[in-house]
Amino acid sequence: MSTQSTADMDDAGPGDHPSRSDGLVRGASELIGGPLGDHAVALDRPADRESRFWTAARIVLALACLTLALHWVQKSPCQDGAWQNNIQYTRMCYTDVLALYYAEGLNEGKVPYRDHPVEYPVLTGYFMGALGLPVHALGVDNPEINQGRWAYNANALVLSALAVATVAVILALRRRRPWDAALFALAPALFLTATVNWDLLAIGLAAFGFLAWARSRPALAGVLLGLAGAAKMWPLFVLGPILVLALRANRIRAGLTAVGTALVALVAVNLPAAVAYRDNWDRFFELNTTRPIDWGTLWYIGRYLDGKVNTGGPGSMGPFEWLNANIPTLNWLSYALFGLACLGVAVLALRAPKRPRLAQLAFLVVAAFLIFSKVWSQQFVLWLLPLVVLARPKWGAFIAWQIAEIGYFAAFYGELLGSATSRPVFPEGVFVLAATLRLGTVVLLCVLVVKEILHPERDAVRDTYADDPDGGVLDGAPDAPWVDRWRRRPAPAEPTNVPAPTAA
Repeated sequence: MSTQSTADMDDAGPGDHPSRSDGLVRGASELIGGPLGDHAVALDRPADRESRFWTAARIVLALACLTLALHWVQKSPCQDGAWQNNIQYTRMCYTDVLALYYAEGLNEGKVPYRDHPVEYPVLTGYFMGALGLPVHALGVDNPEINQGRWAYNANALVLSALAVATVAVILALRRRRPWDAALFALAPALFLTATVNWDLLAIGLAAFGFLAWARSRPALAGVLLGLAGAAKMWPLFVLGPILVLALRANRIRAGLTAVGTALVALVAVNLPAAVAYRDNWDRFFELNTTRPIDWGTLWYIGRYLDGKVNTGGPGSMGPFEWLNANIPTLNWLSYALFGLACLGVAVLALRAPKRPRLAQLAFLVVAAFLIFSKVWSQQFVLWLLPLVVLARPKWGAFIAWQIAEIGYFAAFYGELLGSATSRPVFPEGVFVLAATLRLGTVVLLCVLVVKEILHPERDAVRDTYADDPDGGVLDGAPDAPWVDRWRRRPAPAEPTNVPAPTAA
């Protein structure tokens, strides 16, 4: 008897069509004739892939390439590095990739960590050097070239390839739901912030880590997540949900394997720079420890409200202003709130009626980190994009969040321009409102994900898959025996020897 590969069996399952399953898309489809009909050709079916070039997956990949090409055009006014008259703010095309090519001395051939401190985790520093130093060498031999433009384009090309690879991973994880990946491919946040910094390096590595876990390769998943964590810290937070879910499913060995290999990879990448150039390597930790409240955070909103309600007279401080002047306390409070949020997610994971999906918990943990962090840079929105797509692939709340991100992006550049020219573009309250809406929509997404964890019948992914397509060794695994006993503790016994009531 012939056997069928896992991928083929996965493809053979019932597919999802957003015009039928997603309320917003279904309503919008009425403008072009209504939802997909019963006799329409579905581009995501295996038989159709054999006869048509433009399958659903290829359309989504093409859309991602289009978004990234438009992003490159949007950043083009800044690519020559001649930022006159605050063009980087008026055209909203600022990028750290170009600015730090000069600020970090890469244009002079300085090697990250060896010759100067770097404000980013070590793998990002290596990445900057790997692409920037060859451009410097090329410029030495060809002084007529614009090194900044070449450096930006080299980084943009590699980062865009990582973004497309992330879309491909989402498609691989959602073979029956290829249109989910369009949320990432068409996201305004990707268009606006793809190459503002090097975050797509960590996102691409973390995406492959998710894929390795889904393919039941916990050691490889740990290595990839560890490397991602060496580029930006947030992928390490995914290890917590992996461990908690492995505990609930009695697959603790796989969870510990992923955590262990992640730590090994993290240490292996950091160790050379940490030993040889300790002071320069430590810059990232020093900066994050001493940094005050940054723009657009929960704490920034609180500082603004302090100024509106504080009537204590000159020299008095509201609570948020006091925290900004006492950075160690601010740090510990931020860590404590994030820790409590993680504890809440762990309790939710263990007490939910059905074991949550990995992407759901990963999204909640990373979102909690951003909500309570004292720093929320404009490009950090990219961290949440693939997690939202995997956790809750529904267009309505996603679009509301993206609209809020567009508003914040515009307000942020208005604030930058006002700061650079000492002439406010608009009142500070406008920027605070934009930050509040961004924060509020992320909180809304968290609430909706929690609701779907508590009511798994509302989960769109579970409508298509029996359990968790990202779960790997957890997918379809029964809960450990102790979970059901812990979730369903017997009610207190009725008191005995109670006298019977007497008749009136």
